[in-house]
Amino acid sequence: MKRPLIITIICIIGFVTVTLTFPAVFSPSVKKIGDFVPALYGFLVAGGFISYIGLWHMKQWGVLLFLVVFFTKTLFLVFINDTGPGTIAGIIVSFVFGVILVKNYPKMDLNL
Repeated sequence: MKRPLIITIICIIGFVTVTLTFPAVFSPSVKKIGDFVPALYGFLVAGGFISYIGLWHMKQWGVLLFLVVFFTKTLFLVFINDTGPGTIAGIIVSFVFGVILVKNYPKMDLNL
């Protein structure tokens, strides 16, 4: 199945974002928030990376995992009170990506 250009762009942006976000898992500012926060944040970053792999291969589970990570990460950011302009912009971009992915969901492969 041919991958639409918009999903290719979303995946490339996602891979770059995950690559740039991953070092933040080990930053002292994240550790300062709480003992288990780096582990949870690392889990969210890894889940995002895995979801982009699923999207790259046009799998429906990639969309579902993307949505789960999006909502979980949004709750996580609210919980740690990280509501700066960059965070809000990231949430808006992820929401737009989610809408695009849900529209393309029926075109994707159901099988693993």
